[in-house]
Amino acid sequence: MAEPKEPKAKQSFPPDAVTREYAESLDAADPLRAFRDKFIIPSKENLKTKKLAKPGLSPEPCIYFCGNSLGLQPRATSQYMEAYLDTWSSIGVIGHFRDLEDSPLKQWQLLSEQAAEQMSRLVGAKPAEVAVMGTLTMNLHLMLASFYTPSQTKHKILLDWKAFPSDHYAIESQIKWHGRDPNESMVLIGPDEEEHVIPTSKILSIIDEHASDAALLLLPGIQYYSGQLFDIETITRHAQSRGIVVGWDLAHAYANVELKLHDWNVDFAVWCTYKYGNAGPGAIAGLFVHEKHGTVDYSQGEDKPVFRPRLTGWYGGDRAVRFKMDNKFKPIPGAGGFQVSNPSAVDLTCLCAALSVFNKTSMTEIRKKSVRLTGYLEHLLLEGTTDESRPFRIITPSDPNARGAQLSLLLKPGLLNQVAQALEDAGIVCDKREPDVVRVAPAPLYNTFTEVWEFVKQFKAALAM
Repeated sequence: MAEPKEPKAKQSFPPDAVTREYAESLDAADPLRAFRDKFIIPSKENLKTKKLAKPGLSPEPCIYFCGNSLGLQPRATSQYMEAYLDTWSSIGVIGHFRDLEDSPLKQWQLLSEQAAEQMSRLVGAKPAEVAVMGTLTMNLHLMLASFYTPSQTKHKILLDWKAFPSDHYAIESQIKWHGRDPNESMVLIGPDEEEHVIPTSKILSIIDEHASDAALLLLPGIQYYSGQLFDIETITRHAQSRGIVVGWDLAHAYANVELKLHDWNVDFAVWCTYKYGNAGPGAIAGLFVHEKHGTVDYSQGEDKPVFRPRLTGWYGGDRAVRFKMDNKFKPIPGAGGFQVSNPSAVDLTCLCAALSVFNKTSMTEIRKKSVRLTGYLEHLLLEGTTDESRPFRIITPSDPNARGAQLSLLLKPGLLNQVAQALEDAGIVCDKREPDVVRVAPAPLYNTFTEVWEFVKQFKAALAM
């Protein structure tokens, strides 16, 4: 059995870490502090208005800890959108084929490649292994159509016990599409009773238990409810050694933690870009297909390409012959060959604007601050309390290697609404999940240590009301 990674020690902080002055000193020394100015932070006053408002209605920004649901708007977005609109208004359809001077965007026909090349750096992939298209669930369906090929003996899909509903629905429907019973073909991997974290050793043992009849493993890189970051490398290697195809939903891992999809030999992955990726609500999504699955073989003749079966569309065809319109599909080698439709240039524009911010740093630097930021949050939450006295429990792993930017706080029953209302009144935006969880996600590109300090102050006051 593959060996899980050793836990990383928790961070230590000095006695004065509980002071606002200490938080401010961390901000002053933060090498990423200038990135905050690259985003538009909603004001506290705007959060209360019910009319369409301009940014900066009041000078006091809110504390926005909800990047795990929707990231903030980069200031570059308006510049990129203006370039898109000017291109459309000035040259119309020619915008598909002409690069314009002074525009941050390539011709529309190449925009998806522009985004994929930049996005590949965030997921540890070769540019040809990434495609920008559709939405997360649509892409998951397309990947399952290609990678879930059940046989009479190997038909099960192993998945998270608390999978995000759209993932659960997609898997369930794919199993039914193949004429099988989800009750027999879905295996839910869950934690031990009354726990929320699933040990890697348990995942590996369940893989072994079902190795003879499992066709595919699909897990979230980060579990949306608990915030647990799975050991993608170890789990992937172990499942593949048992003859199981491995896919990952990276909705909460993309632009949040360091990923090495190519080196980890992941078969496929899908993700959205509107959370930590800051590409806008419902933004265009991404997918990864390892290069071993994206080859196109012409050894049988130019008109008889051999490639991995998939649901095909016009936009997945090689651009060199795409406009011949001869209905002879020759897929783009790599993930691009899994594209289906002409992607929205508006969506790609917003994504490219967000990626332009990430281009100015690296996931290594982003992750370094994130670990420190989340560690500070954990330290302040637990400081001065005991397990017995505390009216909440952090259900996210304490090991920094087993979590991203999110801490999930499980409150004692009956506290959620009062705490959520108090945080809202204080101009703090974070996410609640019924019945008793508050998800807090300080994003390293635009959140500060001082905001963490202020949040904990308001959170503890709300608990004491």
